[in-house]
Amino acid sequence: MEEQTEQQQRLLIFQSLKGKEITQSPSHFMNWLKPTLINAEKGTLECSYIVRKEMTNPHGILHGGITAGIIDDLIGATVYILGLNARYTTVNNNIDYFAPANEGDEITAKTTIVKQGRTIINLQCEVFLPSKKRLIAKGYSNMLNIG
Repeated sequence: MEEQTEQQQRLLIFQSLKGKEITQSPSHFMNWLKPTLINAEKGTLECSYIVRKEMTNPHGILHGGITAGIIDDLIGATVYILGLNARYTTVNNNIDYFAPANEGDEITAKTTIVKQGRTIINLQCEVFLPSKKRLIAKGYSNMLNIG
């Protein structure tokens, strides 16, 4: 029962941010990314991001490391809102990159749980460039219960 209450509280906090830029996350990296919450439900989060200059590589396109960071951070937040008593950490992060995004573009990222076990939770995250109706990256991660 306690786990469900924690889940409800964490989910409600995220849901209260719908349409707002997240600035008070426990993740300092999330605060730096400055996502705007689109949707939050049990097992899924969707946010939008504006590609800023400091997020680009020398060619002026979204840096692959930032894309990986968005995927990892949003997947971690998805596990966080499950309200589980245990802590989880990323075991692996496998990402396919399909298309670029430029400085000033708005991108969106959406997570889903593929399989939730007691020890490992497998999740995916898709990153889109809505203006071009294009999938720019897709990542999978396993999150390990570390107690």
